[in-house]
Amino acid sequence: MTPERKNKLLKVLNKRQPDLTVVMENVQDPHNISAVMRTCDAVGIQDIFIITTKIPRHKKFGAKSSSSAAKWLTVHTFDDVTECYQTLRNKYKKIYTTHLGTNAEPLYSLDFVNNSIALVFGNEHEGVSDEARQLADGNFIIPQVGIIQSLNISVACAVSIYEAFRQKQQAGHYTKPALNIHHMENLLTQWGLSDNDAN
Repeated sequence: MTPERKNKLLKVLNKRQPDLTVVMENVQDPHNISAVMRTCDAVGIQDIFIITTKIPRHKKFGAKSSSSAAKWLTVHTFDDVTECYQTLRNKYKKIYTTHLGTNAEPLYSLDFVNNSIALVFGNEHEGVSDEARQLADGNFIIPQVGIIQSLNISVACAVSIYEAFRQKQQAGHYTKPALNIHHMENLLTQWGLSDNDAN
């Protein structure tokens, strides 16, 4: 790895936000998954979680593609909601699911500055499962004024985590490294192995 390449990767790692993550539950379309991954990378999310309880586990995420964000992210896969949530609880204070319900909070009321948060996005047709909602700390919605009260998952995710980005940027979360040095070194090693693919 050249010094220039290492410096570029270090700049990216210095912006990673370990207190924010995205969970995709039974998302079927690989294009949606890829789009979510690219947005996660863009706002500094390193870890993402994928749950497959109603569909087969995805075999790959396009990590060989030059435009893929998969090779830059740490992807955790689960085929059990409870097991995934147990892992999330060890890292994040709050888990919110996207769900259009009477008790749902508007996205803009969520506090991404003082909380570590996991946002759960569901299947393209059925949304987040009942089990995932029941185990979460609450639901949130993206305010809308149109007739069709839903967004494509990749769009919904982008809107949501860019609100997190806005809040965290204003609070100065991107001005100093948040990952510990051991984690950064491990990621540098992993990214260095795929450096030829990234050119």
